[in-house]
Amino acid sequence: MRVVAVADTHTFEHELWVPDGDVLVHAGDMLRGGTLEELEGVARWIRALPHRHKVIVAGNHDVCFEHMSSRSRALAMIGADDPSSGVVYLEDSGVEIEALRIWGSPWQPAYHDWAFNLPRGSSELAAKWALVPSGIDVLITHGTPCGIGDRGPTSGRHGCERLREAMPRIRPRVHLFGHIHQDGGAWTIDGTLHANVTTWECERGATVIDVDATSARTFIVPPRG
Repeated sequence: MRVVAVADTHTFEHELWVPDGDVLVHAGDMLRGGTLEELEGVARWIRALPHRHKVIVAGNHDVCFEHMSSRSRALAMIGADDPSSGVVYLEDSGVEIEALRIWGSPWQPAYHDWAFNLPRGSSELAAKWALVPSGIDVLITHGTPCGIGDRGPTSGRHGCERLREAMPRIRPRVHLFGHIHQDGGAWTIDGTLHANVTTWECERGATVIDVDATSARTFIVPPRG
């Protein structure tokens, strides 16, 4: 199964070439100001993509999903019962797509005064990661785990320590995230393929991952010039 993953499009989605595949994943920060008006346009774009399945999580810029949850979910998933548009929104929840077990969560250590913030190193963050089932195929988070794809514009690491601590228990085959624009890439650690799939407002290409019964292989598709 081919998974095509993006994050941090920030309403620049129409400047992004999205390769074909079976599952489209958006790992958060679809929006800039986080309004329902922005979401309406982004949702139309997501539903129009040709991928059979689309799975999205919210990010810290996607404020409406935290403060107007019901309206945002309904807007994002209009047409989700139509196989031609099938959109699934995950928030501390999971879905199975053609035997691929997927879990999604939007939380990260507090980052400015935006959405889905919890105190860094807190028991609240640990509790969110404790919800994730062990041995899933694909974990989608907006935020990064500490020490993996989390080098930002300032010194130090910006990922979540509690998420990194939970990885030996969760052991997903693939972990997709965004949030930190400056450190896109892929790393295999302890059997998990971690990928920061940020497109950094569409200056960086989508991440394409082929997943079969026993392995996952990733490659970056560059933006079209």
